[in-house]
Amino acid sequence: MSNIVALVGTPNVGKSTLFNRLTQTHEAITDSIAGVTRDRNYGKANWNGYEFSVIDTGGYVVGSDDIFETEIRKQVALALEEADVIIFMVDGREGLTPLDEDVAKMLRKSKKPFYLAVNKIDSPTNYFDHAEFYALGFEHIFPVSAVSGSGTGELLDEVVTHFSKDEEHYDDELPRITIVGKPNVGKSSIINTFLGKEQNIVTPLAGTTRDSIYTRFNSFGFDFYLVDTAGLRKKKKVEENLEFYSVMRAVRAIENSDVCILMCDASDGFDAQDIAIFSLAQRNRKGIVVVMNKWDLVEKDQKTHKEYEELVKKRLSPFSNIPIIFTSVINKQRIFKVLETAVAVYQNRQRRISTSELNDLLLPIIKNHPPPIVKDKMVKIKFVTQLPTHFPAFAFFCNLPQYVREDYKRFLENRIREQWNFSGVPMEVFFRKK
Repeated sequence: MSNIVALVGTPNVGKSTLFNRLTQTHEAITDSIAGVTRDRNYGKANWNGYEFSVIDTGGYVVGSDDIFETEIRKQVALALEEADVIIFMVDGREGLTPLDEDVAKMLRKSKKPFYLAVNKIDSPTNYFDHAEFYALGFEHIFPVSAVSGSGTGELLDEVVTHFSKDEEHYDDELPRITIVGKPNVGKSSIINTFLGKEQNIVTPLAGTTRDSIYTRFNSFGFDFYLVDTAGLRKKKKVEENLEFYSVMRAVRAIENSDVCILMCDASDGFDAQDIAIFSLAQRNRKGIVVVMNKWDLVEKDQKTHKEYEELVKKRLSPFSNIPIIFTSVINKQRIFKVLETAVAVYQNRQRRISTSELNDLLLPIIKNHPPPIVKDKMVKIKFVTQLPTHFPAFAFFCNLPQYVREDYKRFLENRIREQWNFSGVPMEVFFRKK
């Protein structure tokens, strides 16, 4: 099961700095897509072998000064409902503020584990500035410096005590296929259509179904878990925080799946929020199928389908090796193809290529197209193997891995994709010293 840590607190206390420090193992993963700003508020972190997601709630607080305090309280309330552990950050130099006291009251009433991080304690001269925060009555207070990293190790040691290293296992190790997407794109309808019944997937009571519901789908020759996420339920009074709320939900849903069916509204176009959800799935290296639903509402001629598909692929660039299916759930058009494609993507994600086959096919290509010379250094690749990861990852052993450029990595990834079917599956290419 995925674990989510939320950073809460007033602005300028250093939440984003701590966020960057916690997620630094994935700093190299960047998105070339313009407009996906909220991605900077979500990242992966790893501490002592525990992997978890970090949400920087600060990026979701909007509004003018007069409604500012209300927004902070909403942000904390949502974090308390959705996250597994809360890190409450305060400014050690600024001292205790009335708004800090308000947040502390909310945390004390909750049953969630939380830790107080007093930030900006970055020299021996101001070390004891954190002491005034004991007035809040918290047992665990951690003086930290998000900039230098001082004290963050002790904090994380405590945070990960709430996590398990073991992933949940389900019967038969069946594929877990999750349907994700913005509200009102047809997620509920397509699940009902798959299951052949009007299943109630909206929970009227808040907080009753935090985690995903797994339904065994065993018909038409398919056998997998269809993951009906709690994010599909409607909630009142979160309109202003919809982005924050839906990202928290999407993170949990995506991390608990093998393949994500990303549903979009074709009549709305493929917009920034669709790209943001796609980006979450890609970063988590899940299989992805894009479904453009409500295709019946789009005015079209003979060229529309191809032009629309090219447009979507362009927006997903450089990762364009993705199946795109145009459906109308209401008319039951191409519904079966969605399932068929999702299972095929799962199989692509499981694909293992023998070391001998990889070397026989790729080494001649590398010989004819060697890595570019960088700073008079000539990289010689001797050997390639697939790594034993739960997603496709390949290690190329060479003399000078540090001089391999990003464009050559993409070149090799494209050659692998040409030789073997990894459609719909993010891939990693690593260079290691021989």
